[in-house]
Amino acid sequence: MNTRPDSHEYLPLAEPYVSLVPEGSITEILQQQHDETLKSLSDLTEEQANYKYAEGKWSLKQVVGHIADVERLWNYRILYIARGDAREFSGYDREIFVRNSPFGSLPLREALKDYAAVRQSSITLMGSLTEEALLREGTFNNYPLSARAAAYVIAGHELHHLNILRDKYLT
Repeated sequence: MNTRPDSHEYLPLAEPYVSLVPEGSITEILQQQHDETLKSLSDLTEEQANYKYAEGKWSLKQVVGHIADVERLWNYRILYIARGDAREFSGYDREIFVRNSPFGSLPLREALKDYAAVRQSSITLMGSLTEEALLREGTFNNYPLSARAAAYVIAGHELHHLNILRDKYLT
């Protein structure tokens, strides 16, 4: 699918993510992000991967794990919506997720391996969906959510965090 979601397909809080995604096929965008992320982060040292730019902030490895975990959640929503089992989806507490994840203690290569596996699953899922399935909607935090918009949130969420990684971690 090569068309952006309309603003009525997602909650207003998702707009900063959706607006970061360039024009084009969402499946191709997800693949390109995968390749660029792995290229950018694969050669980092463990010291760089454990870096936190301020007290109370996540390490670079934890950010990578957060991206993967959030993508898993959005894929769950996409699958339900695309299969026609629309329902009300709730949010989650990112701090609890990061605190209870293994990413801070894993080697960077393992965190990137997890990220890559999740992203490949996203690409496969998005590539299998029909136009009709992508336009189906569920409800997220009392707002409509299309499967298409959820895919754009995945891509935009990663872009958001990659921008932070470039600005705060990789300078």
